[in-house]
Amino acid sequence: MNITFNNRDPVYLQVVRYFKEEMATGRLVGGQEIPSRRELAGLLQINPNTAQKAYKEMEEQKLITTAGNSPSRITTDKQILNTIREELIQEAVGVFVQSISKIGLPTDELLRVVKEKYEAERVREVAE
Repeated sequence: MNITFNNRDPVYLQVVRYFKEEMATGRLVGGQEIPSRRELAGLLQINPNTAQKAYKEMEEQKLITTAGNSPSRITTDKQILNTIREELIQEAVGVFVQSISKIGLPTDELLRVVKEKYEAERVREVAE
């Protein structure tokens, strides 16, 4: 697990976002067991109460399920998993559009630049 924490957002929300990103990319799949709260706290070097708060938030959002003393698992609900992906895409596009709209590029030029950058990034990721 590799999270770089920022100073703006509460740590527990950053942990939730990390799990959402892992689910959206398929690195965490439905039904997959995740570390215990204590294990997560140790892995991320965060307070166990913060890990507990992150798990509670994920349970409330139905991202994970915990039955009794069994380990927590990623939800198998396809609709929730699809919603997570859509939420992250909409959030990223919203931030991008808000920042780029000040420049006033024609849509076709903007799409060309985005496509070029996106494809270059994909090639770079594959090369690594």
